[in-house]
Amino acid sequence: MTKKAFIFDLDGVIVDTAKYHFLAWKKLANSIGVDFTEVQNEQLKGVSRVKSLEKILTWGKKSISEEEFMELMSLKNDDYLSYINKMNENEILPDVAKILDYLNDMNQHIALGSASKNARMILQKVNLLNKFDVIVDGNDVTKAKPNPEVFLKAATLLHCNPKDCIVFEDSLAGIKAANIASMVSIGIGDKETLKKADYVFNDFTEIDTDFLNELIKEKRT
Repeated sequence: MTKKAFIFDLDGVIVDTAKYHFLAWKKLANSIGVDFTEVQNEQLKGVSRVKSLEKILTWGKKSISEEEFMELMSLKNDDYLSYINKMNENEILPDVAKILDYLNDMNQHIALGSASKNARMILQKVNLLNKFDVIVDGNDVTKAKPNPEVFLKAATLLHCNPKDCIVFEDSLAGIKAANIASMVSIGIGDKETLKKADYVFNDFTEIDTDFLNELIKEKRT
């Protein structure tokens, strides 16, 4: 059987830590007199902590020192960690575990490709760490999505050609990164936001084994 690499983003794909990022960024932004909407928050998904804070400062037309910038990033992370420390298996999004188990049964490669520097800790909290052959997170890469570095690194570690990789993403930046890498892109979430993806599903409950089998069998040139 063909062996493909299935690469999963973390936030908003496997677990909904996006809500914790939103709460932590919102609290931090408000503390420096900046406010932003849930619509603007979409732009923070899948991007690094540095880029997220830069966007918030731009929205609020704020200028701060390098020292304060580092301090704010640290405060945000501490606040975020206080949320994820309480996570458990109930936080896994619907049917994610079922899909991972099926891909494992089919002897497929499974990787994580996430901007999160807390990815391993989160996977441990929700008891999914052992489901992944390879984990590439924010500690392993220097370029944020839409740069495809995180996905290409996962492909390299799995000794897989990028065209044999399938990426599950909930952010526009992540879909762009998968497309730039010539990988199959599958959007999880809003069809309009993720319209550049090869396929889009609201969530994993809409993905059946027939679809996964087609992805495994498909030969791309």
